[in-house]
Amino acid sequence: MFHQARRPGGLSERTPMPHDTSLITTIVMGLVLAFVGGFVASRLKLPPLVGYLVAGVVVGPFTPGFVSDAGMAEQLAEIGVILLMFGVGLHFSVKDLLSVRRIAIPGAMMQITVATLLGAGLVHVWGWTPGAGIVFGLALSVASTVVLLRALEHRSTLDSINGRIAVGWLIVEDLVMVLALVLLPTLAGILGDSASGAGEATGEAIALALLLTLGKVALFLALVLVVGTRAVPWVLEHVARTGSRELFTLSVLATALGIAYGSAALFGVSFALGAFFAGVVLSESDFSHQAAADSLPLQDAFAVLFFVSVGMLFDPAVLVREPLAVVAVLAIILIGKSVAAFAIVLAFGYPARTALTVSASLAQIGEFSFILIGLGVTLGLVPAEGRDLILAGALLSITLNPLVFKTFDGIERWLGRRPRILSVLERAGGQALSALPETRDESPRDHAIIVGYGRVGRVVGKALNDQKLSVIIVDKDRRRVEALRAKGIPAIYGDASTPGILEDTGIADARLLVIATPEGFQTRRIIELARELNANIDVAVRTQSDAEVAHLESQGVGLAITGTRELSFGLADYALRSLGVSRKRAAAFIQKERISGDGGAFERRPDVPDRETPELRLRRPDDEEPS
Repeated sequence: MFHQARRPGGLSERTPMPHDTSLITTIVMGLVLAFVGGFVASRLKLPPLVGYLVAGVVVGPFTPGFVSDAGMAEQLAEIGVILLMFGVGLHFSVKDLLSVRRIAIPGAMMQITVATLLGAGLVHVWGWTPGAGIVFGLALSVASTVVLLRALEHRSTLDSINGRIAVGWLIVEDLVMVLALVLLPTLAGILGDSASGAGEATGEAIALALLLTLGKVALFLALVLVVGTRAVPWVLEHVARTGSRELFTLSVLATALGIAYGSAALFGVSFALGAFFAGVVLSESDFSHQAAADSLPLQDAFAVLFFVSVGMLFDPAVLVREPLAVVAVLAIILIGKSVAAFAIVLAFGYPARTALTVSASLAQIGEFSFILIGLGVTLGLVPAEGRDLILAGALLSITLNPLVFKTFDGIERWLGRRPRILSVLERAGGQALSALPETRDESPRDHAIIVGYGRVGRVVGKALNDQKLSVIIVDKDRRRVEALRAKGIPAIYGDASTPGILEDTGIADARLLVIATPEGFQTRRIIELARELNANIDVAVRTQSDAEVAHLESQGVGLAITGTRELSFGLADYALRSLGVSRKRAAAFIQKERISGDGGAFERRPDVPDRETPELRLRRPDDEEPS
């Protein structure tokens, strides 16, 4: 284990140890160095995964200093793969995938095809076999689940429509890679040459082997999905009734490791596939959240050891030895995949903003790439140099992924200031949705405009529509606008902070503008544009900070409000009434606090003259003095 030190001349001398502690040393040194590397990476605003891989490089055989026991580390990494794939299956949601299936399934398949062809074309230039090209291209086509989820969480877009599309896209990629891991050993005879051990196998023999493999997989899936979905939850339910958390955690780990090992021993299925479907079985049970919480610490620990072991296989000299090859691989990951995903998403009629989010999310490779290229090297399909290039591409692309997101944010802002270019990119119906239908009898007048039709905007829109008040919606989600128009609700697709969009809503003749989006900078720009077209329009704004409330108060808006502030008002109102305060007195106190302007809300006070434009309703009950 880490007791082999190199001498300057290249020779090594094994330091005697009192007894064999290679397993302990492997785990301890792997976790300690991974912690140091991950912490440094976090301080540098990089994903911790970069630090874990670098830690593996440090203890690998290609760098000076301590050398890890590669065999021991490989077995620990296999446990990491099992728990990593178990976690992927545990968080796999058929419902989430089906909700974005129209774009995620065909989009992911097309992007995988493009990336695989780019990778295969590249290695063909290098003189590699077609089989090596397919494996190498597949390894370049799949993004890292860990990196993608962390990036979307950091940007608070995981639950948005763009985030769901990116996650659904990645789920499809993961499923394709799982299938590749199952079929690759069987197809090695076709993809490789005599060195793979298959020799000149006949087509009939290969077809028979393929059918046999698929039959085993089908039998395994039948047992897991039919028997496992009933037996595993039943066992966990009885274990949970014991009240022992340790026993429940042990049952979860035993399920993951047991199914993974059994799938390999009995059906010849990979550990990764067995662990994935073990997670899928648990994901549909009532204990999925508790199982995920209990297995997470061990899953994270062994996943770290997996990334460390991958780093140990990386030869940093490839950066000096084959710099052009590394640049070519990185170009496919950052440019080839991104451009392909961007074009595919636009072709399916989604806005440029969604296309940019998906493109940035996929501009990296990770754990499945490591597993797949490792299997390719083991089967003799890919030379060891291919693994070095994949690892170099992963390290560099993961490191650069935050910069990619920032770059794409800049591109989005640049496109927002150039509506003509944006309309060309979104030509599939985008131009028609960016204006009200011409079938309307007359131009809107004395109406309300709601910018943003998410959870907040929907409530406001429903309230106004129920009162038969004229409303026009502006939203940046094309599908949402299409759904609203299908219901007969006037809606415009576009960014309200872009000149021209508000004009199409008839804002010059509108009475009220409700801004229900949380972006502070865009809110200010929207108000500026609205005031240029209608100086007397009443404005109600959703905000995120006290500083923004103060600014909006100085701009004379009718209402500026934060969600947390109104939440506290609701709780305070209930608490007062629950303790015997009359509803009228409680409402008077809440209203007094609301219009005080202290903290996270501001409403134009009754003593401040209203704008010339009349209110949507004749009077506000809030404006009456409480008795």
